[in-house]
Amino acid sequence: MNGVRKVTEDLYWVGVNDKRIELFENIHPIPEGVSYNAYLLLDEKTVLFDTVDWSGCRVFLENIAAVLDGRKLDYLVVNHMEPDHAASLEEVLIRYPECKVISNEKAFMFMRQFGFDVDGREDTVKEGDTRCFGKHTVTFLMAQMVHWPEAMVTFDTTNGVLFSADAFGSFGSLDGRLFDDEVNFDRDWIDNARRYFTNIVGKYGPFVQQLLAKAKTAPIKMFCPLHGPVWRTNLGYYLDKHDKWSRYIPEENGVMIVYASMYGNTESAAQALAAQLCEKGVTNVRVYDVSKTHVSYLVAEAFKYSHIVLASVTYNLNIYPVMEDFLHHLKVLNLSKRVFGIIENGSWAIKSGSLMEQYIDENLKDCKILNARMTINSSANRSNASELDALSDAIVKSVAIEEKAFEQRVIDDAAFAEEEARKAAFKKLSAKERMALMREKHRQEKGEA
Repeated sequence: MNGVRKVTEDLYWVGVNDKRIELFENIHPIPEGVSYNAYLLLDEKTVLFDTVDWSGCRVFLENIAAVLDGRKLDYLVVNHMEPDHAASLEEVLIRYPECKVISNEKAFMFMRQFGFDVDGREDTVKEGDTRCFGKHTVTFLMAQMVHWPEAMVTFDTTNGVLFSADAFGSFGSLDGRLFDDEVNFDRDWIDNARRYFTNIVGKYGPFVQQLLAKAKTAPIKMFCPLHGPVWRTNLGYYLDKHDKWSRYIPEENGVMIVYASMYGNTESAAQALAAQLCEKGVTNVRVYDVSKTHVSYLVAEAFKYSHIVLASVTYNLNIYPVMEDFLHHLKVLNLSKRVFGIIENGSWAIKSGSLMEQYIDENLKDCKILNARMTINSSANRSNASELDALSDAIVKSVAIEEKAFEQRVIDDAAFAEEEARKAAFKKLSAKERMALMREKHRQEKGEA
């Protein structure tokens, strides 16, 4: 028995699900587990695209054997050398001694660093190289720093499948439902996908943009990532999400309030601000305790929302440690283009507000800090009412300004999508049809003149 799924006529998912793992990369909680995806192509030659984590090796090898059904394995394409995808590489080579390994020079260097013996079995490829396996021809595209330097993607020009390595992936195990149209993605998957991207790939937005530019030139019909669902419908939706995440553009015009509170007084101010914002019409508000919520979730929400309010007690004349850690993660992952509000608290020598502002100014690009700061001496009381009003008013005004920018981006994105669709349709025309269309356009322009 196995959990193999058919992807296309001659392509099979032979990956595994891991529900026992608690921490991805031993740092990010994944209560819903994760999938390690691998794919096997049955053509005149048989081709395996990537392997899986060591924890799933036995099931993975059984899946391969079931699909091959006695055939030998001719090629293993290694798109990404991170151990959660490459740990089973040597086991595959031991079981299939005639198998050749297709990858790039940097990946082969990593194989040797990890102790894999691939001497005499290498087939080294570079940007734009192709290989034909019979009916299927694939093109190799380098995807450096998405999110390792050796990463590449493989595009099957025959059926439009992009084997996208760690791009377009997600946390979460598949539970038998392999395809995006078999799940309710907005309800059950988008938060996992966002948290995966922002924490794993988020630092490398410019490199993701380079990969997206390559993707736009290829007639892709399906994304086959190394984690999460296979995308065969509504690819534009997922591309748009990755475009926004990798350009550090907020998905939503809303407010994330993050508080660091020792005895509940700073928390009370954060909750009072949330209530006042909702009363003033800004209802897209989320409040988080930075000490209770794992930083990977906070990072994902910071990528999602346009406005972030930091409410921190002063601790040893510094920012509260877990709040400082949150800010450090935002710096490391290159978050930018956000509007910040500040609430500070302390019983003496209140420093947290100025220190948080300084950190944002020095480390987060293209960010704005609202002038209306709320300062609390031990606990908020009536004397803080005017400061709370001023801060909430400043946020409401800023959200309104951002709303106009959001509306314009929607218009611009729609116009861009329409133009891209027009270009794609034009490319599909025959040379004769293109000439006829150009003549008609010229005739119309001449008539208007």
